[in-house]
Amino acid sequence: MSNPKIIVLTGATRGLGRALVPRFVAAGHTVVGCGRNASQIAELKTLFGSPHSFTAIDVTDAQSVEGWATGVFAKIGIPDLLINNAALMNDIAPLWEVPAEDFDQVVDVNIKGPANVIRAFVPAMVERASGVIVNLSSGWGRSTSPNVAPYCASKYAIEGMTLALAQELPAGMAAIPLNPGVIDTDMLRQCWADKAAQFQNADQWAAKAASFLLKLGAGDNGRSLSV
Repeated sequence: MSNPKIIVLTGATRGLGRALVPRFVAAGHTVVGCGRNASQIAELKTLFGSPHSFTAIDVTDAQSVEGWATGVFAKIGIPDLLINNAALMNDIAPLWEVPAEDFDQVVDVNIKGPANVIRAFVPAMVERASGVIVNLSSGWGRSTSPNVAPYCASKYAIEGMTLALAQELPAGMAAIPLNPGVIDTDMLRQCWADKAAQFQNADQWAAKAASFLLKLGAGDNGRSLSV
């Protein structure tokens, strides 16, 4: 591989993130992943050894994320591609029936989590003046449906936050909100139950999405894209 990348990926233990890991590894890139589930992180460590790195981290904990980034810089380097993938879906219900703690959790993971990761990793990327930041958005970050208002709110926020970030970055970098499309994951089944099975699964999505993500560059800065 002539141009191997360091890829930081949140939410690497489940769904889309987990499906991307082997694709990036097979393509010769170094994957630095995180997730909240320690046993799933241990499995990733067993499957994908050095130079790859996997850490049990809660992205809502800014201090832990900062410590994770410091370790990554020291042992692996500055990321070329940063993918904020970790996210939660609310249990479907009208907005007025969503408990405050559930709404808060969606906001904390889906909005504050990416902000924490950006705060920890992006200054080093800015200093180097290169790198791509991809924040996973959603069709529900550009349109709406009933009973998923907290999730819609969080993904609309990701669109706005990412497009503003794109205006702040130096030349040579890119920030991109990416809608992955409709995929049969645990998150979609939380909304649609067995109806989710009619859509592509995470592995099918990753087969095309990995190469798409790897090709993103400075020319894509500030573009709301879809796979």
